[in-house]
This record gives sequence, structure tokens and C-alpha cells, in this order.
Amino acid sequence: MSAALSAPSLSQPRDVDRRPDAVRHAGTDRYPDAREPLAAVVGANLQAPLVGGGEVRYANLDYAASAPALVEVAEHLEEILPFYASVHRGAGYASQISTSVYENARSVVRAFVGARAEDAVVFTRNTTDSLNLLAGCVPDGLDVLYLDIEHHANLLPWQARAHRSVGAAGTLAETLERLRAELEGGGIGLLAVTGASNVTGEILPLTELAALAHEYGARIAVDAAQLAPHRRIDMTGTSRADGTDTGIDYLAFSGHKLYAPFGSGVLVGRPDWLDAGRPHLAGGGAVREVRLESVNWAVGPARHEAGSPNVLGAATLARAAQALGALDPGAWHRHEQQLRDALVTGLGEIEGITVHRLFEDSESAIGVVNFSVIGHDAGLVAAYLSAEHGVGLRDGKFCAHPLLARLGLPAGSLRASFGLGSRLEDVERLLAGVRELRTHGLGIDYTVDEGRWVPAHDPRPFPAWAPNTPGTAGAAPCLVGE
Repeated sequence: MSAALSAPSLSQPRDVDRRPDAVRHAGTDRYPDAREPLAAVVGANLQAPLVGGGEVRYANLDYAASAPALVEVAEHLEEILPFYASVHRGAGYASQISTSVYENARSVVRAFVGARAEDAVVFTRNTTDSLNLLAGCVPDGLDVLYLDIEHHANLLPWQARAHRSVGAAGTLAETLERLRAELEGGGIGLLAVTGASNVTGEILPLTELAALAHEYGARIAVDAAQLAPHRRIDMTGTSRADGTDTGIDYLAFSGHKLYAPFGSGVLVGRPDWLDAGRPHLAGGGAVREVRLESVNWAVGPARHEAGSPNVLGAATLARAAQALGALDPGAWHRHEQQLRDALVTGLGEIEGITVHRLFEDSESAIGVVNFSVIGHDAGLVAAYLSAEHGVGLRDGKFCAHPLLARLGLPAGSLRASFGLGSRLEDVERLLAGVRELRTHGLGIDYTVDEGRWVPAHDPRPFPAWAPNTPGTAGAAPCLVGE
């Protein structure tokens, strides 16, 4: 333990009324479409213990890290588990069923993102894995261009090959002009961008970015880890009057953010680079023929899916995609937008709170809000909200260090995020906790354990089956990141 922070004059947790602050925010009138969840998720009524005693329903505002599984996804998992077997290699009944489920998942994902009929659908571990795979397939002699606002998953894979980076401007319009100036110089084969910022939630203009890349003979790859769980995506795009293609060439996203519970991801895109690129893994299933000193690699998705694949991960990702594809777009947008508006408006009414954004002219954002509380370390605020209010949200640098640096937040910030299972009460609880912190301060003492703030004395129990492993409170890759 390297530091401690005490709550002055308070030796015991306060007896606080944690009911939603409905009088102050009149949420039921102002945000009617945000009152209830839009879909049923597993753990919706999970009870979280408080340091002062008692329990509250866990207010999960950390969807952008990993979303809870949809109930229908969990039910589908129970259906297919009895048939789980190795795919592509067995004549047995269960193997045939599993193979059919796995291969059909490609068709489901292709339809979900509006991909072209010829596009490859490659299953991976996650978005990071997908973009690393793509990095090994960009032809030699072509540079990759990316912005400084990217998640590390869409930044680090390109650093191992020829690349260029551009600093985003204060507006989207000027940022596009900076990219144009770099593309005009030639030699760029791929523009890699995020669909929606994992830090601020702002959505980038993918149609304009795709048209810009194609105008200069480059392709575009989109990190859709955050966008796919919140917006419909159409990879095909349209052809403008001048013939410019606005489609997306490569798209990557993850199951764990798409309400699927396993470590699965997918890369969808044009097959020529993927068929000619370096196989992502060397092993069984990725080959046509093997000799002792040489190999003839397969083409198609198999080229990059060596070994036994994550059948259940692909199946649950596909079922989640079907569920999102069946949502009413209007209801989906209203639910999320009202939650976001309620949080941004509420934070704006509390003195000492700053809500962060990247672009002055951004007009739309997903259910992600980034903010800071003056005078308080972000990690301490997150620990306080968890321990004293039963609210879970993210703090740190969110695996986007260059972006946090440009925002002037070298020590990190706070991120609240929500999705289909969120309700207005979650936002109200967060606002009540932040308001209480600004008005009365901390209710208990906190200390730093292995680099992370925790209650100095934490009586909250773990479930009997869950080990309380020492030191895990400070286990924080990406410096308390995502």
C-alpha cells in the first residue's frame, strides 16, 4: 500500500438515501424511453453489497468494457451446449451439428454488417486479434494511416510495419482535411479508423472517411468494437455520383461488447489481401498440404483459423448479432440517447464536473460519457462509487494513451457507458453519488493497493465459489485501462 486517503471527521459510512433523485431530475417525465431496459440481460438484478452494510441492485455503467450477455444469447448457449464438438473434422452427429452452427455464424455476421457476398468472415479472439491479423495481410510497400485518437488495438498493430499517424484536429471537418493532405502524398494502402471513440463515444463520419480513402486508392479498415453494439453498420455503402465508393473494406468487432459472453471476435472484409497475407496462426486446419520442410496454405477463413476454433464464441456472437439486428432502430436510438442526455445534463448541473469530448462539431455519439471530478483522482471516484453506491464504471486511460494525453488527462478520467440492459435509475444513482461526493466528500477511508484505490477496510464478501485473490484489486493492464 503506497497511499491512503481518509474521510475527515467521518469514521463510519454515512447512512445515505440511495434512491433515484427523481425530484431533481424528473426523469420519468423528461426521459420516458430510458426508464426501463430495452432488452433482458443476464445479471440484471445482481445485488451488490455496500461497505456500510446492505445491498443495492448493481448499476452496471461499464458496458463499453464488456457488455452482459443477453438472456436470449444465454438460452441459445444452453441449447447448443449438448451438441458441442470439434468442427470440420468429424463425421459424428454432434460434430456435424457444431460445424453447421459454426459455418452458419459467418452468414449471420455477414448479414448483420451488410457485407458484400464475397467478403470473408474470419473468427478471431477479439477486435485486437482481428486487427493484428489484418496487419499481417496489408501488402508490402503500402503504408497504413491512422489517427492519434485510436484505441491501442487500432494503433499498436500498425507500428510493426510501414505506417503514418495524423493528429486529430479540434473538429471533424479539419481532421478529414488533415487526412486528405496525407493521402494526397501517395503510398498509403490502408486508412485505419475507429467507428466510435471508446473514450468519449463520439461517432466518426465513416461514409466520408471511406470515400476519402477510396478517392486516393486506399482501403479503409474500421475498428467497430464500440460502434457495432450501438448502431447499424452497412459495409456495402453506396456509389456516389462521381463513382466514389463509400463502402467499408474491413470491419472488426468483438463478441464480449456485443452481449456475447465468450472471448470471440470477427474480421469481415475483402478476401484478396486475406488470401495472400501471412497466416495468422500456423497449425492444423489452415493448410492444404504439409511436408516436413514446406507447407501449402489454405485460402479463405481457414487460412487464419488454425487449431480448434471457439465454436461457442462464434455461435453466441452470431445470436447476439441476430438480436441486435431485430431491434427497432427508433426505439434503440431513443433509449440510448435519452440515457446519454440524462447523464450529460445531470453532470452539467454539478459544480466541479467536466465532461470531455474530442470534436467541436461532432453531432452524434454512442452511450459513452467521459468525465472528471475536480480535486479527485479518477480511480478514487470509481472506488467510492462502487463501495458506497453500488455503481460500476471505468477509470484510467482506456487503452488510448495518446488520446488521453491530447485531452490533457495524463492521469486518466472516468467513463460511464450503457446499453440495452441499462435504465434511467442507473444514471440517477451515478449522479446522486457524484453529487454526494462534491457536497459531503468520501464516506469511508480509502487506500492504494498495488496501484489501485480500494476501501481501507472492505467488509464486502465474495461469493463462496469466487476466490478473493490477493493483489487482484491492483491488476490493471494499460495503466488501469480497458
